[in-house]
Amino acid sequence: MRSLLALSRSIDALSRLVGKAVGWVILVVVVISATNAVSRKAFDMSSNAWLELQWYLFGAIFLLAAGYTLLNNEHVRVDVLASKLSERAQIKIEIFGVLFFLLPVCCLVLWMAIPMFIDSYVSGEVSSNSGGLIRWPVKLLVPVGFALLILAAVSHLIKCIGFLAGACPNPTVKLHARTAEEQLAEEIARQAALQAEENTKKGP
Repeated sequence: MRSLLALSRSIDALSRLVGKAVGWVILVVVVISATNAVSRKAFDMSSNAWLELQWYLFGAIFLLAAGYTLLNNEHVRVDVLASKLSERAQIKIEIFGVLFFLLPVCCLVLWMAIPMFIDSYVSGEVSSNSGGLIRWPVKLLVPVGFALLILAAVSHLIKCIGFLAGACPNPTVKLHARTAEEQLAEEIARQAALQAEENTKKGP
């Protein structure tokens, strides 16, 4: 179990590294989107290459961050019934879902995506749009993204088994239980309390 958990930690480190890199990609997409919009509206200039680059990067964000999202338990779960069960029962359902749904689907998509990428690369496929980009880099994102998701699923599976064996904490519990809205509300309340305290000290 120790060696498996060590493997899980290595996969999680990779997922975090990719997740942080994708965060910078989001910034790049925002800059490109804003530049495209300004040049089109203000100067009546547009480029299919920049528009397609924007689409490529959007695809990279969703595909490459899937494993990081699973690591942080941010994927949507329909657990109306499972939430009423014990932790161990929930983890067993999680293991079943990973083994019989998540991993098979990801492996199937990966198996189908690799030939698609190879064909695009070998043929030198280019966008049909005037001034468009080559296609194989964006098609490469599909197998890479699903490979990262498979690794994250394996890591998650190891941690679920480790929890049942008493070797690690429950991997389905979010590290940050509070939502962004709850954190914002707490910060507003804290600032209001500080302001009220200052007003009290100043007196009438």
